[in-house]
Amino acid sequence: MPTAIPLLYLDEFDSWLAVRYSPRTRASYRADLTQFGEFLAGRGYDPAGPVALGDIRGWLAAMSDAGLARATVARRVSAVKRYFGWLVAEGYAAADPSRGLKSVKVPKRLPVTITQGEARDLMDAVAAVAGETGTPVAYRDLAIMETLYATGLRVFELTGLNLGSLDRGRGLVRVVGKGDKERAVPIGVPAERAVDRWLTYRHELVTPRSGDALFIGERLGARLDQRVVRRIVHRSLGLVDGAPDLGPHGLRHAMATHLLEGGADLRSVQEVLGHASITTTQIYTHVTSERLRAVFEQAHPRA
Repeated sequence: MPTAIPLLYLDEFDSWLAVRYSPRTRASYRADLTQFGEFLAGRGYDPAGPVALGDIRGWLAAMSDAGLARATVARRVSAVKRYFGWLVAEGYAAADPSRGLKSVKVPKRLPVTITQGEARDLMDAVAAVAGETGTPVAYRDLAIMETLYATGLRVFELTGLNLGSLDRGRGLVRVVGKGDKERAVPIGVPAERAVDRWLTYRHELVTPRSGDALFIGERLGARLDQRVVRRIVHRSLGLVDGAPDLGPHGLRHAMATHLLEGGADLRSVQEVLGHASITTTQIYTHVTSERLRAVFEQAHPRA
């Protein structure tokens, strides 16, 4: 059985990605694999022919010669490795030519986030809007913002929550993350109260399409789209003077950073965020170190 090049099973792979990755990652991977297929076609390859490690390295070399950013090359390596691994796992191919391919290392950039004071101002501002308008959508948005900041969920994890995901007796929310791995995350009292308040209004937006989704849309009543969550976060941050314009992932960064600033250990933060490797979590130690240095330079007379 040959290792088929991309495009032969791209639609099936795309469907597999849809339930595990964000729309942005899914679109990027599809574009990367399409470009890879075009590269191979340009070299005269038969779509049903085998692909070797050298073919993939030739593609990467062409990207390097073209001056593509390391982050772009790294993502394309990830797309190819994920794709060929999936082909083998699904029985479409007998061998994975990308197994010997090393991942491209990209220098870690410190994530932009908000301070604890800005987080308090943010939640107060969103709560004020909900109190003033009194609409179901406003209370839904408040519950979303409180939940994102309290739990550090990825946006697809948030939209995937169901009514039964909340464990009120233990103050936890059960989350299905990357790789369909489930974890339990503390939700905190303010977020739990905000969710409970939203649930008193949820019935006003419910339609036959709502199912058991915790957060639903205002027009069709279906499970909330990830793009809507991003708009909610951007709009809410606009209520706070001086706050950076972040997406939902920015609140995830804030939650992790503030936990470490409050004394949480790195392993606990790793578990809450659902990181497979602690090295991914370690970026937040650099964030807190940078803030500590800034405070020192501002406050210490001998800085």
